[in-house]
Amino acid sequence: MRQFDVPDFYQSPIISTVKAARREADPRKRDLAPSVLDFGPVRFKIARHFGFCYGVENAIEIAYRALAEHPDKAASGRVFLLSEMIHNPHVNADLEARGIRFLRTTSGEQLIPFDALGPDDLVIIPAFGTTREIEADLQARGVSTEAYNTTCPFVEKVWKRSEQIGRKDYTIIVHGKRYHEETRATISHAKAGAPVVVVRDIEEADDLAAVIRGEQGPDFFFERFGDRATEGFDPDRDLQRIGVVNQTTMLATETQAIADLLREAVIARSGEDTVAEHFADTSDTLCYATKENQDATYTLIEAGADLAIVVGGYNSSNTSHLVELCEAHMPTYFVSGAEEVERESIHHFDLHTHTVKATPDWFPWVTAADRPIEIVLTAGASCPDALLDEVIGRILGWFDGTRSVDEALAPFTTESASA
Repeated sequence: MRQFDVPDFYQSPIISTVKAARREADPRKRDLAPSVLDFGPVRFKIARHFGFCYGVENAIEIAYRALAEHPDKAASGRVFLLSEMIHNPHVNADLEARGIRFLRTTSGEQLIPFDALGPDDLVIIPAFGTTREIEADLQARGVSTEAYNTTCPFVEKVWKRSEQIGRKDYTIIVHGKRYHEETRATISHAKAGAPVVVVRDIEEADDLAAVIRGEQGPDFFFERFGDRATEGFDPDRDLQRIGVVNQTTMLATETQAIADLLREAVIARSGEDTVAEHFADTSDTLCYATKENQDATYTLIEAGADLAIVVGGYNSSNTSHLVELCEAHMPTYFVSGAEEVERESIHHFDLHTHTVKATPDWFPWVTAADRPIEIVLTAGASCPDALLDEVIGRILGWFDGTRSVDEALAPFTTESASA
């Protein structure tokens, strides 16, 4: 695996040490068991996989290289990101502090008009990619986006696969959030060669399956998917041959379940013998990092704990899915950083109301007299390791007589040294 040049301040004395030891001891990534940091009265169970993935490290390396190679442009405010590079407020705030300006919000609202750009300006494409229409608009203004394009290679893989099956007259079914940046980009690239429709979850996939089987007609389709299908979509024609791709940050297990459901619908309509003619196998488009993080979270949950803390940007799709997995089994708090973790109350993002709320008396002090408090700790793919260190440090400050960091890390430094 390629090593990226990521700024040292995103690394951490605790988490990065644990990750390095696990990589050295288990290079094939077969052991999903969590790492346990035992500080005496409190134990942290750390997911085997989390934090910066390949695509995020690639994006960070490119963005910081752009700043280093163009200090004059950065100083004069002529280095732009099309929108947030990744969905982490700490990373984006640091880039802004170094001179980068954002052209658009993640929802597509224009912050700086493209008319303000010129050929000498530097525009960085975020890790989610962008639409063909925006690329063409920038190119028409003489703005080059090729030198510092941070689009994740696994997102581009989805686009290429969509193009391949589109050329074979398959319609593209995208498992994703219709207005997420990545899904908007995928729709734009896929619709150049094929009809496209987006399904958000297994319930919507079930509705689409009913149309494929002929149990529901066009009126039902447009009622459910009118704003998620490309212009001119004809359900009678365009659902005859289909392939499923996904927004790479979605739950991999759900994408597979949706693909299986729609495949069965195709079989029910056309028969098992001809399924290969009507359903394209696109399982190779699933993002390995997203799946690794989710698989590690399942194992983390099985290990059990008193509560879970998940760190990441509130608009991070992959982080929100980790939160969903954890909160089905234990009290779970979605925070953007240690500043939200207080002894008396915790400020955290509620996925169901899409608001930040304060929960008092959240910490299970009652168990401390009998046994160590156990905390599951993980993070999204765009979260720096350093933020988890800060959470650990904040919580350790509430206890007397904790073991030192060196003592807690001893199993990992010993394993690393003897490996």
